[in-house]
Order: sequence, then C-alpha cells, then structure tokens
Amino acid sequence: MLTVKFITENRNEVIERLAIRNIEATELVDNIICLDGEKRATQHFLDNTKSEYNSLSKEIGILMKNGKAAEAESAKQKTAELKEEIKRTEEKLEELEKQLYNILVTIPNLPHKTVPRGKTPDDNLKTRESGNIPNLPESALPHWELAKKYDIIDFELGVKLTGAGFPVYKGKGAKMQRALISFFLDEAERAGYTEIMPPLMVNEDSGFGTGQLPDKEGQMYFVGLDNFYLIPTAEVPVTNLYRDVILNATDFPVKNMAYTPCFRREAGSYGAHVRGLNRLHQFDKVEIVQLQHPDKSYETLDEMVKHVEGLVQKLELPYRILKLCGGDMGFASATTFDFEVFAAAQKKWLEVSSVSNFESFQANRMKLRFKEKDDKKTTLAHTLNGSALALPRILASILENNQTEKGIKVPKVLVPYTNFEWID
Repeated sequence: MLTVKFITENRNEVIERLAIRNIEATELVDNIICLDGEKRATQHFLDNTKSEYNSLSKEIGILMKNGKAAEAESAKQKTAELKEEIKRTEEKLEELEKQLYNILVTIPNLPHKTVPRGKTPDDNLKTRESGNIPNLPESALPHWELAKKYDIIDFELGVKLTGAGFPVYKGKGAKMQRALISFFLDEAERAGYTEIMPPLMVNEDSGFGTGQLPDKEGQMYFVGLDNFYLIPTAEVPVTNLYRDVILNATDFPVKNMAYTPCFRREAGSYGAHVRGLNRLHQFDKVEIVQLQHPDKSYETLDEMVKHVEGLVQKLELPYRILKLCGGDMGFASATTFDFEVFAAAQKKWLEVSSVSNFESFQANRMKLRFKEKDDKKTTLAHTLNGSALALPRILASILENNQTEKGIKVPKVLVPYTNFEWID
C-alpha cells in the first residue's frame, strides 16, 4: 500500500508511474490529497478543541474554590458544548480516515522506472532466451496424452474425486512430483534459504498483507465457516510471518523457502490453453521469499532471477525470461520477471515462474519495519518472492520435450531423486 505521505509529496510522479499501468490517476490522487488535507485540518481542530476543553475543566475547579459559582457554571456549560463538539469532530475524523483508507487499498503498487509500457502480455519485454527446442516428430503427443499412455496422471479420476483441475498423480508420475519438490528445495537450501512449513489456510489479515485481498478475493477459495482462505501461493503465509515485526538492519537478508500445495479458483478459465496441467485449481510449488534492505532489493531481485534460471537450466528445458509491462503486472508488484519454458508437443511457451520485487508495498500493509543501528526511527523493509518452481507446467514440458520411442527420458538432475531414468 502506498503511503499518504509519499503520494502528497510526489503527486506528479505517482500519476506518471500509475500511467505505466494504464491508470489515469489524476483525479484519484488529487482526491487523496484533498481528503488528507481535510483530515489534517480536522485533526488540528480536534486537538485545539480538546486543549480548550482540558484548560476549561481545570479552570472550573479553581473558580469553585474561589467562590465564583456563576462563572464556574458558565464554564461548565461551555465544557458541555465542547464535549459535544469533540464527539462530532472525532466522528468526522473517523469517517475521513475510513474514506482515505478505502481509496488507498485499491491503488496498485507503482511500477519501477524500468518497467516497460504496455497493456497486454504481447507488450512484455523478452530479456533472455536460451536452450534448444527439441524437434519432435508429427506423431509427438501432448503431455495429457502421454500421462494416459504411461498411466502416470489421471485427470478423469481427479474429476470424479473433486472436479476439473484436480489431477491424481500415480506411480512414476507421483514420484516425479516428489523428485521435483525435493530438487527445488535442495537447490534453495544450497542458496541459503531456510525451509518453512506454513499453514495452508490464512486469515483475512494475511491475505491483505501481501495484497491478495481485496484485489484477488474472487480467485481464492474461501472457507466461510471459519473466515479462512486457502493459500494461492506460499508467499502469503511465509511473508506474513513478519507482519507487525520490527527487524534490525543486520537481520537482512531474511531468506525463506516453502513447499506447499496452492489453490486457485481460476474463475473464467476455459478452452484449449487449460488442458491437462496447463492450468489447475490445486498444484504444487516451491516458493522463495526474501526480506531486504531497500538499498539492496534490486540486487537481490537479480540474484533470485539467476536462481530460478539455474533451475530450468539444470532441468535442460528451453526457456525465456520476460520483463512484464505495466499492464500485465500483479497488483502489488513494482517489477516482475516471468519465466516461460517451451512445451514442444503443444508448440507453446508456458509460464512457470514469476519473480517480483514489491519494494515497500507489502511491508506497509503488514507494518514490517526495521531499524538501522543506534537509530530509533523505523523504516519499511522491501519484500521479494519468486516461484522456484511451480510444478505442473514444468512437468508438462519435461514429459513433452523428452518423449522418445522408448519412453520419456528423465532429466539427469532428477534421477538421484526418482531412482529411475525412464518413464516407460
């Protein structure tokens, strides 16, 4: 969440940077500045009225002590009027604060100055592409057909148990899932991340803290009886570990990782692009999260991008890295890099990771602050996260790209985890 102070002190910059997201924010920003000015004036009036009330209350006792009953009675009448004025002013102030807050929570994060302008994914900037796209025969099968052929994923059984988007992994398919999870966790541990095993449901405060609420409420599964939400990503509980926490600057970087199932309603998704593993309601993912000093967060973002790049390279998958344009970025992000791998049978690029710097946006919502050494003043930290990696489309690409007449060859890096080299 943006601070009122930043908005009022940087009006033109806020308007210009929101324009990168294709938001015309002039009226919105001016409304915030106007409400903030009215709030400040109301607070000033309230403070003066309370001061007058307190002074007059003390004076009543002195007047009574000195036998000035008539003057004391007049003062009492005045304090009664001031008390009513204070009540009205407090109600007005509360309403102004509510109005201001309700506007602020709807404003997305400001894009970093390097974010390209654009409206759709077609406007994203390709920063890097690497790896060899396999030349498969015309008879090559998409992963959902391979899954059926080798009996490793049962989509129909998932429909029977739950519904579309909840596949059942079987045999070597289940072992491949476990292998990928273990591989991703081991790689993150080697990179200095501490493993967390968080709850799979969070409360409303946690959803608000990382920006899922109120922006993505319709995309989250809601457990109404308890007012909990199933997590759409481990980012939510792991980042919220530090909600209402004050760190020391020497604590940075804070590096956590977590494997969790993730749950997304994906409302409105349909068509060929959602077949098989391309889009699921429940899927597995390893997430990396960092808290960092504002001066070092973009250096950290580059480090996290390199970490994810190393994973797809070790899996021997062709990939490309995209810098998202303003119109394609998430609500809370200041900068996002997407990773896509190529699924050769489908002949399409599939997104497998987003790595983002949220700067102080989430930290302000969570009240996550830090102190420099010997400094009483607190400053908002920066938060970052990345998928490292989401499993479904990675598995889809591995199955499609590595299919042969003999079977599906398992990437070398996974063999120590699977204990088999072929799915056949």
